[in-house]
Amino acid sequence: MQEYFSLDWEQVLVGYLEGIFPMGNENGSISWYEADPRAIIPVELDEDNLKIPRSLRQVISKDIFEIRHNSDFETVIRHCAEREFTWINELIISAFSELHQKGFGHSVEAWKDGKLAGGLYGIAFRGAFFGESMFYKENNASKVCVVKLFEILKRNNFLLFDIQMITPHFKSLGAIEIGKEDYFEKLDQAMNVERHFKFK
Repeated sequence: MQEYFSLDWEQVLVGYLEGIFPMGNENGSISWYEADPRAIIPVELDEDNLKIPRSLRQVISKDIFEIRHNSDFETVIRHCAEREFTWINELIISAFSELHQKGFGHSVEAWKDGKLAGGLYGIAFRGAFFGESMFYKENNASKVCVVKLFEILKRNNFLLFDIQMITPHFKSLGAIEIGKEDYFEKLDQAMNVERHFKFK
């Protein structure tokens, strides 16, 4: 896998158009990857059909967390990088922070008692949202953010919710894997519409 020691926000968007995404290496470089099959959460499902466990529904109904949008994007991405093995290095942080400044990068955040308890970030581009990573300091904080994100995408008529690679958690919420041909068909449809990521 070829390594690159530079990355800017425009390269990230071009990469998405080509079905690839950057991941950081330990030496400070990045490499480009393609997932086949690709994991998505079908946003054509009705909101009520997102598979939300009963315990999570109870957490949401209790309003344990205050959900905010883009109030501390860089802190979210840096918390996402705080793990033993991470693909989020300084090149990734810099490029995605640029995307945030340009209006493409978004974070959904769960706050509790004035502190950031969890969150996620990704990129909204035309009719697609490319989910990148999430973290939590408090149980269920990031899961509540996923539910809120799904609601945002449904309400604003996004056509593609791309999560790149499936995890047990996202599979339990209704994520599926699709082949390369099907993914590019959905990507093409999403790139031919204009959507806006409106939090409320």
